[in-house]
Amino acid sequence: MAAVRLTSGHFRQGCCWVIRSRCQPTCASASSSSVLNTGNRSFSTVVGRPASISASLSSQSSLSSSAYVRPALPNALAHSSLVHGRNPFTRNMSAARRKIVVKNPIVELDGDEMTRIIWQDIKDKFITPYLEVDLKYYDLGLEYRDQTDDQVTVDAAEAIKKYGVGVKCATITPDEARVEEFKLKKSKSTTSSLYILSRLANILPQGGTVFREPIVIPRIPKLVPGWKKPIIIGRHAFGDQYRATDRLIPGPGTLELVYTPAGGEPERIQVYDFKGPGIAQTQYNLDESIRGFAHASFKLASLKSLPMYMSTKNTILKKYDGRFKDIFQEIYDKEYKADFEAKGIWYEHRLIDDMVAQMIKSEGGYVIAMKNYDGDVQSDIVAQGFGSLGLMTSTLTTPAGDAFESEAAHGTVTRHYREHQKGRETSTNPIASIFAWTRGLVRRGQLDETPEVVNFAEQLERACVEVVDVEGIMTKDLALACGKKDRESWVTTKEYLAAVERRLQKNLGEETKL
Repeated sequence: MAAVRLTSGHFRQGCCWVIRSRCQPTCASASSSSVLNTGNRSFSTVVGRPASISASLSSQSSLSSSAYVRPALPNALAHSSLVHGRNPFTRNMSAARRKIVVKNPIVELDGDEMTRIIWQDIKDKFITPYLEVDLKYYDLGLEYRDQTDDQVTVDAAEAIKKYGVGVKCATITPDEARVEEFKLKKSKSTTSSLYILSRLANILPQGGTVFREPIVIPRIPKLVPGWKKPIIIGRHAFGDQYRATDRLIPGPGTLELVYTPAGGEPERIQVYDFKGPGIAQTQYNLDESIRGFAHASFKLASLKSLPMYMSTKNTILKKYDGRFKDIFQEIYDKEYKADFEAKGIWYEHRLIDDMVAQMIKSEGGYVIAMKNYDGDVQSDIVAQGFGSLGLMTSTLTTPAGDAFESEAAHGTVTRHYREHQKGRETSTNPIASIFAWTRGLVRRGQLDETPEVVNFAEQLERACVEVVDVEGIMTKDLALACGKKDRESWVTTKEYLAAVERRLQKNLGEETKL
């Protein structure tokens, strides 16, 4: 895969920063220099949130500081200026720096629990001090979704369609326990990333695709040691089990599938003759949505110059999965084959069981297009295989590229939030949430043709990776992945964010000198 040199020893591969030559193969703490907290702010448009909710949000945000108890720092950081902010050069540098103007709005979708708190911290440290950006804010916190009967989600999806780019914090998709905990009016929340995309699919009938790509940090050991290059999972974000109708069968009887053509007579297909209680499910998909999925996948593979695979179980689901296989092959042959061959890449269909086996054996470096459920499962396997679920980006896009949403691929980190509520230190990995912002900024900059916005986002990504890979400063999940269990091996979320802020300012200062 081609890599573009940015600065000495740093290469950009796909969504990932790869630091060569200076990285160490093992984990270690390292000292770091100062932190500068700027007071600049950008402006935002708050949408769909009454005053009572705003007050609640302010209360929740204040919890982040009032309940936070600073622990003892790891030895390597205990006497550094990371805590004290002593670096006049970076302070003067930032004071002289003008904010980067983002020409068009970005839709901001807020979330729940620990990720909501981290989301605000990221915004305060890395977005508003550096960027002049109009953020169209929608509160997708669970309680407000319930209050609005999910109308806020519909409005958010419409806003992404209007403005083209959205960034989303992780949200709760409640089970029965959550319904009881929050005293929800609805037994099932429809507000998830897939629901947002399905709303876009209603506006743009071609539908869309979720692409999940690991953030590769060489210092972090991989559970699959052979993986050297990113594996991008393209997940079809429409239909199948996620639009299925299922039910309990109470007793003996005949289950039938009835299709009534427009203006025609009903056609009945006998499914099963039940002799006793059981279960049943029906699911569907659309040719138009599958075609959109194919185009989005082929375009991404071409853009990144990576080979692409499509995986199904068409040997069992001959008509259902076979339709996916046939549509992909037809579109590839007609519209993408010549381009792929010119770039030295290829497309191939494989059975899902063969594909996952090949994935484990390979070194990575390709795109896999998967059906909805397959992509849901395999993207988590890929994330963990590369070191952590906190090192996975997730982007939702339409085939035409006119609607784009980015988010972290993990949940709201409830366990850490419970600790935070008790005033205890937390070490939650914020990297994927930072990349949710940066991926949105990159897309915004591409659409607006503002390379300075793209460059800032890439410098922030670079800082996130370098803090871990070069300096050895990391959150607990990454330290554990390195086999380090002692408290001195990891920092809290706030300390990690402070280190990234300092590293970002250093990198931007170096860039200014060039």
